[in-house]
Amino acid sequence: MPNSLLIAKNHALELCLLPRLANRHGCITGATGTGKTVTLQAMAQALSDIGVPVFMADVKGDLSGMAKAGTASARINARMTLLDLPELKWAAVPVTFWDVYGEKGHPVRATISDLGPLLLARMLNLNETQQGVLQLVFKIADDQGLLLLDIKDLRAMLQHVGDSAASFQTEYGNISAASIGAIQRGLIGIGEQGGEQFFGEPMLNIDDLLQTDATGKGVVNILAADRLMNAPQLYSTFLLWMLSELYEHLPEVGDLDQPKLAFFFDEAHLLFADAPKALLQKIEQVVRLIRSKGVGVYFVTQNPLDIPDSVLGQLGNRVQHALRAYTPRDQKAVQAAAETFRANPALDVASVIGELEVGEALISFLDEKGRPAMVERGFIVPPASQIGPVSDDERRALMAGSLVAGVYEKTVDRESAYEKIKGRVLASPAAPAPGNPATSPGRSIGDQFRDVLGGAAGSSGAARRNDSLVESMMKSAVRAIGSQVGREIIRGVLGSLLKNGKR
Repeated sequence: MPNSLLIAKNHALELCLLPRLANRHGCITGATGTGKTVTLQAMAQALSDIGVPVFMADVKGDLSGMAKAGTASARINARMTLLDLPELKWAAVPVTFWDVYGEKGHPVRATISDLGPLLLARMLNLNETQQGVLQLVFKIADDQGLLLLDIKDLRAMLQHVGDSAASFQTEYGNISAASIGAIQRGLIGIGEQGGEQFFGEPMLNIDDLLQTDATGKGVVNILAADRLMNAPQLYSTFLLWMLSELYEHLPEVGDLDQPKLAFFFDEAHLLFADAPKALLQKIEQVVRLIRSKGVGVYFVTQNPLDIPDSVLGQLGNRVQHALRAYTPRDQKAVQAAAETFRANPALDVASVIGELEVGEALISFLDEKGRPAMVERGFIVPPASQIGPVSDDERRALMAGSLVAGVYEKTVDRESAYEKIKGRVLASPAAPAPGNPATSPGRSIGDQFRDVLGGAAGSSGAARRNDSLVESMMKSAVRAIGSQVGREIIRGVLGSLLKNGKR
């Protein structure tokens, strides 16, 4: 493994990203048309070459060219000559294409239950009252063992709760009919934006993002996002859900020689715009803690000020392309951006930001001791893969030969809330059999464990029957999980951290 990855260069210095510190996160910022996409491609290819899988969203449709070897051009040759670099060894990277709509990549889905009420409320742009009602709907679904897999499940559940609101009031509190209606209207909007395709099964297996090819190169996972960007709430919530899944799924590994995955979050301002304070706190928490899972997160946006200070302070590897200051407000933004770098006495950063050429940037990566290096001015080294998109025929051929070809294309619609609510009238809970409180419908798994353990404590033969009691307890838990799907469905980290602990 190389000790450093060459990302940019000036006449005096090579500006390199250290693989063992690439999980300390970073950002790529700059105005439209200043070279952020090529920087993103160059960094992704450098990481892939050393065996680091990458995830990125392709918001303009340009990044698919990474799947093909590049070719020389007058512009690239001029850049190589300027930087006194050897001739590039043109090479592609292994690529897997993904698409929420299943058109330009393999379908990628999540279930309603896995997304959880917090992220879903963010996607639906609900207010606090409406979010509270949505949480109650999820709780009722859990308690009744009703799986929420796709949008039709949630619609059916909302109708069921709304029609029976009076019967739920004593146990769960008031359920506003107006809030139920607002959530239903929001679901219609999300469905029209692509939610019908996004929600369902088979759900994305996070392990499929962590692949390498036969030569040891990391697979670059490219999400087709040009159409998805027309639904910004769906886009930002989807990427945030993926981050939370990575956080939940991956074990603690500490500091590795290189990351297990590099996650590039393009158009990052959409994540933070109008986000409630509670959600921002959870985003900060995930970004801070996911480093120890071996994941490096890189935010790509126009201005570093688009990122809250609490998150920006955790981004150690920084690439700043040109910012334009045409108004007094722009000038203040440029000055503020300049102050986020470690100062270099040889550079007037605030002035240089407005003078940078296309493909030129101010760069500060972490040094060997984990400190931000003094900011330097340099040109991004051209990537060895193709700059610009592949053709539709080439994309289809690559999809047919990918590692996950055929895995996600066919949807699965198993029995869930919609089928149970619409197919039959929910039976009223039967009384528990005498002497068997552990099988009482509507009781949580925790209650069932307590009942079994309580019975054991009161039995005079508890010591002699300890083994059989444990076996009985486990069988009871398995039955409850199998028949009621756990009742207390565990959400993704961002769907559960608002509470004291996971339900």
